[in-house]
Amino acid sequence: MNPLVAPEPGRHDGRTALSVNVNKIALLRNTRHLGIPDVVALSRIALEAGAQGITVHPRPDERHIRAHDVHDLATLMQQWPQAEYNLEGNPFHNLMDFIRAVKPHQATFVPDSVDQFTSDHGWRFPEDLERLKPLVQECQALGVRVSLFMDADASQMAGAAATGAERVELYTETYAAAHGTPRQAEVLAQFSAAAAAAQAAGLGVNAGHDLNRANLTDFLRAVPGVAEVSIGHALIADALELGLAETVRDYQRCIQRAR
Repeated sequence: MNPLVAPEPGRHDGRTALSVNVNKIALLRNTRHLGIPDVVALSRIALEAGAQGITVHPRPDERHIRAHDVHDLATLMQQWPQAEYNLEGNPFHNLMDFIRAVKPHQATFVPDSVDQFTSDHGWRFPEDLERLKPLVQECQALGVRVSLFMDADASQMAGAAATGAERVELYTETYAAAHGTPRQAEVLAQFSAAAAAAQAAGLGVNAGHDLNRANLTDFLRAVPGVAEVSIGHALIADALELGLAETVRDYQRCIQRAR
């Protein structure tokens, strides 16, 4: 077993952990051949500023995170035993090879296609159950926690639990789109119900996609018990204005306000 895997429930005294997705840093770097911005150096700054984890989604086309980034960040994370390394992606593409090689703390299985612009839907059960179960078991044999990327559908959570996964990550784009509109309360109720169903099935709850400084606090107030949020696009965009360290601290303030 990986000695750094966190026991359940979460490792942060009930606080929602912030995992910084650094894909967009790599995307900017890849537009030139200069090696800047430096993904590892900026991940270190995020951790020093209080992030509890780093997330990457290495796609097969390497349009942002590349294979060497996965390994370089694994080396960095060995210096941060209090933080978690989360690899996300489709386990039927290239993700499992990375998991076997670096044994992250968490693997987030996402059902995206090879050429998909960004993740936009979750797994479905019972359709995906039998093909996911052996991969979940393999990860667990390596000491890697598994989280399944899921839509906010309470009826799907028992199926997710049947795979043996420890967590689900609720896909929050629909909430982000509804935030500040008359539909906000209705959509939040769906997420709260989905989280309650997941927890009743024995699953921990993560969340991510289009969460930002404007909508994060409201989400966490309405959906209690979220173990981790993974935030990339908005956080990196905010860092262009505030600097990365101050941005991480401000997201932590958003999390703290939800308590």
